[in-house]
Amino acid sequence: MICKIRAKAKTRSSPVGLQFPVGRVHWLLRKGNYSKRVGVGAPVYLTAEILELAGSPTRDNKTRVVPPHLQLAIYNEEEFNKLLGKVTIAQGGVLPNIQAVLLPKKTDSHRKTKGK
Repeated sequence: MICKIRAKAKTRSSPVGLQFPVGRVHWLLRKGNYSKRVGVGAPVYLTAEILELAGSPTRDNKTRVVPPHLQLAIYNEEEFNKLLGKVTIAQGGVLPNIQAVLLPKKTDSHRKTKGK
């Protein structure tokens, strides 16, 4: 009787060198009804792009990629914002946004004193 030895399970993240779960991104793409079919390479590419954008501010300080970095990367990129704009990222924090009404107004007195 020959027993087949099963190979150790390999995630889709490990060959690419990612720590982020590619399988979960693929599942969310299929569940989100973005298209009828989702290719095998789409979630790998999407995950790598998001992590590249989120990792750029962390290179300077040599820290980890934390949820606020992911949130800023997603909302600063137009295409990712369109895809993931309605998503709430846990522990992501609040986006820095100051409304124009709250900003100080430019006064004309500054311009008049320079003109004299």
